[in-house]
Amino acid sequence: MENDDSALGFWANFQNVSGGVEGEGSGLQVNYERANGRDNSGRFGFGGEFDEKSEYLLQCVNDVESKCAASGGSESQGVKVDVNLNLGLGGEPSSSSSSSKIAIGRENCDYDIQNKRLKVHSLSLDWSTNFENETSCLAAEHTEVRDEDLPYSSVAGNNTKTDNDTSKMDDSEVRMDLTDDLLHMVFSFLDQIDLCRAARVCKQWRDASSHEDFWRYLNFENRVLSAQQFEDMCRRYPNATAVNVYGTPDMYTLVMKAIYSLRNLEILSLGKGQLGETFFQALTDCHMLRSLTVNDATLGNGIQEIPFYHDMLRDLHIVKCRVLRVSIRCPQLETLSLKRSSMPHVVLNCPLLRELDIASCHKLSDAAIRSAAISCPLLESLDMANCSCVSDETLREIGSACPNLHILDASYCPNISLESVRLAMLTVLKLHSCEGITSASMVAIAYSSMLEVLELDNCSLLTSLSLDLPRLQNISLVHCRKFVDLNLRSSVLSSITVSNCPSLQRINITSNSLKKLVLQKQESLTTLALQCHCLQEVDLTECESLTNSICEVFSNGGGCPVLRSLVLDNCKSLTAVSFCSTSLVSLSLGGCRGITSLELRCPYLEHVSLDGCDHLEHASFSPVGLKSLNLGICPKLNALHIEAPRMVALELKGCGVLYVAFIYCPLLTSLDASFCSQLRDDCLSATTSSCPLIESLVLMSCPSVGPDGLSSLRCLPNLTYLDLSYTFLVNLQPVFDSCLYLKVLKLQACKYLSDTSLKPLYKGGALPALCELDLSYGTLCQSAIEELLAGCMHLTHVSLNGCVNMHDLDWGSQSEMSTIYGSFDSSSLENVQPKDRLLQNLNCVGCPSIKKVVIPPTARCYHLTSLNLSLSSNLKEVDISCCNLFFLNLSNCISLEILNLDCPRLTSLFLQSCNIDEEAVEAAILQCHMLETLDVRFCPKISQLSMVPLRAACPSLKRIFNSLAPSLF
Repeated sequence: MENDDSALGFWANFQNVSGGVEGEGSGLQVNYERANGRDNSGRFGFGGEFDEKSEYLLQCVNDVESKCAASGGSESQGVKVDVNLNLGLGGEPSSSSSSSKIAIGRENCDYDIQNKRLKVHSLSLDWSTNFENETSCLAAEHTEVRDEDLPYSSVAGNNTKTDNDTSKMDDSEVRMDLTDDLLHMVFSFLDQIDLCRAARVCKQWRDASSHEDFWRYLNFENRVLSAQQFEDMCRRYPNATAVNVYGTPDMYTLVMKAIYSLRNLEILSLGKGQLGETFFQALTDCHMLRSLTVNDATLGNGIQEIPFYHDMLRDLHIVKCRVLRVSIRCPQLETLSLKRSSMPHVVLNCPLLRELDIASCHKLSDAAIRSAAISCPLLESLDMANCSCVSDETLREIGSACPNLHILDASYCPNISLESVRLAMLTVLKLHSCEGITSASMVAIAYSSMLEVLELDNCSLLTSLSLDLPRLQNISLVHCRKFVDLNLRSSVLSSITVSNCPSLQRINITSNSLKKLVLQKQESLTTLALQCHCLQEVDLTECESLTNSICEVFSNGGGCPVLRSLVLDNCKSLTAVSFCSTSLVSLSLGGCRGITSLELRCPYLEHVSLDGCDHLEHASFSPVGLKSLNLGICPKLNALHIEAPRMVALELKGCGVLYVAFIYCPLLTSLDASFCSQLRDDCLSATTSSCPLIESLVLMSCPSVGPDGLSSLRCLPNLTYLDLSYTFLVNLQPVFDSCLYLKVLKLQACKYLSDTSLKPLYKGGALPALCELDLSYGTLCQSAIEELLAGCMHLTHVSLNGCVNMHDLDWGSQSEMSTIYGSFDSSSLENVQPKDRLLQNLNCVGCPSIKKVVIPPTARCYHLTSLNLSLSSNLKEVDISCCNLFFLNLSNCISLEILNLDCPRLTSLFLQSCNIDEEAVEAAILQCHMLETLDVRFCPKISQLSMVPLRAACPSLKRIFNSLAPSLF
């Protein structure tokens, strides 16, 4: 025997070795020669892990091998030993592992991976046919189903061969580690397509997937299926209870075979074809039929009456069918749908019918609809949408004849007005686009005291609605263009949909269940009265006619005691807003440009949006639960009162006319008052006294702040960040005396500071914790800057951008050395302990007078990592030796000629628009062994050909930017 590896590809997953077989007989062939060269665990593929029964089995095999070796057994003759293979899961015996003969020969040892037992192989198998008849998955939609695609297909005379091959497979397969019961449970979650795919795995899966439990429903919708194939399926699964042949080419033939072959048929679906008279006659013989669906079909020859007679039918759906007349006599029928069918006549004899759907049956007359409905006294649901002939008289008779009617859909029926119509038990009423519905129709609706759902969308003549319905839960009013007044009272009302009603002016709602109310874009709405004790969210976006009186509705005592979220965006008629609420958490007033006064007394308010309220002048937040507040978008704010015990951040940037501010925020840590030009010392003193935890204070462009205000900063022991940029300060002594723990001081463009203003920093030891100092665009002289840099060794970040009086940055001069080493003479230099600079970042951008920068190793700038000298147009010489510098920017230094770098950790060098030549750059980067990025764009003396020597000079380069090629890698 030769194994067909192509047909049994999954065998490669196991540790068996295929080969030729000599001799005949059945039994397990054990390779005696290989047994001497490997242990039992490797031979049987158990990976070295045995249970007690496995060890017992292997012991038996070893005993047999030893006997065979002692007696000199040959390949064609072996010793047969009975071995109990009861090694199944959980110790239970398996149906296929009772007892087997083990023949000792010279072949491989195979085993059953499912139950961890040896597997008996038949040596006479024809392996090439093992998978010839394996089940294929069903064809895709609108594709042909072949014989081999069906489970156990016997078409084309292959029965004998299939049965023979199946019997051969019983002993040849490797079974998965699943019991039959577990496999059955798993397969119960698969559809028929997946079942057919699973059937191709192995014999066990094939048997499991073909179980009749999975084939109760034969679904061949939109598939090309022959009559013979379908007949075979019906013969193989005679207990099938559901069949779907909708869209099959020979639908009529198939459905007739199903009716005659499947005696237990309960559900039948068909369509897309023509059904003859024989089909309707045969239905009476299908006694178990409970549900019939005929979709998009032609019934009969189009000129005859079609009878539907069946004693047990419960559900009948005749959808989108073409027929002249239908007569239905089904005493057990409960659900009937004739939706979209073109029939002018219908006769019903269904005394138990509860649901009737005749929607879009345009050819049915008013009399036909009336006759059909009143013949069903137990009717509970009636859908007559798009039946344009229906009249009020028909509805009145239906209301009298069908007292149990609960659901009525009369949408798109233009002739009904509900005049004198009484439907007492109605719970759901849908009247979309009913042109005859007016305010007078509400009398009939009010009579339906059981009503729960009411839909009146697109009722163009409806002007007002006033209902007091105790069970009403849901109401919809969309695109009612003449609707003006809404008055609803219902304790269980939970959903209201009102949209695109441009004339709506008044709303009065009383409900104990409503939690969310959305009334967006009701431009004419002026009056809103709510008594909703469970209402939590209200959205009145773009209700432009709402006035200030709306505030009373949502304040304490206004009828919404648990309101949490209120949206009044773009309500342009609001001018003075005042809320006093103990429940409000979120308030949005975005785009309300007319508001000039705002008063909020909401202790639990956490979120407020004032975007676009650019005319706000007076604001009071007392008390509120806000944690942060941004009033920088209110440029006209002049009076502010804030009492927020939980607030930690307040931004007043841009409130240029603010001159009165009372701020009581004991937890406030950040205050930004940039550009508050009217903010005075008394206001700043009061704020620092009431907010002692402030850590960050920005007073940029606050020219009214003077020494008295700065002296009050002593009340802020935690102050670490202070920005006094663009102020008129001349004396910083109040800052030095008050801010002992300051870490960041920004003094940009403080042009009135004298050269001695910062002397306490580098002479008197002021602000010992200061790390960052920004003196950009100042007027300090060269000597003052040199003394500052030399005396403040503890600074880590220094910005001197735009300092016009700064000429050179030479840290190799004698004065710099004296600062580092202290007072000394040349004979005692070796005994002096030098000081290290802590400077990490130095910015000297746009310093037009600077010509030379020298930072030698003796400057001890061991921590300097970033140096920016860009836009220094007169800078000619740069000589830097910093062991940790990794970023250097010399862009637009158009006078640069000399560049000496000893920066082994430099990774980025920017020389954009510099006149330096190729040789100088090449020499500069020789000692930069970690350089990755070099920018030489717009350098006139560096060409495209210069890239090669630059890369040769610095092999670590990954990116070179030049004006011809944006990026070279």
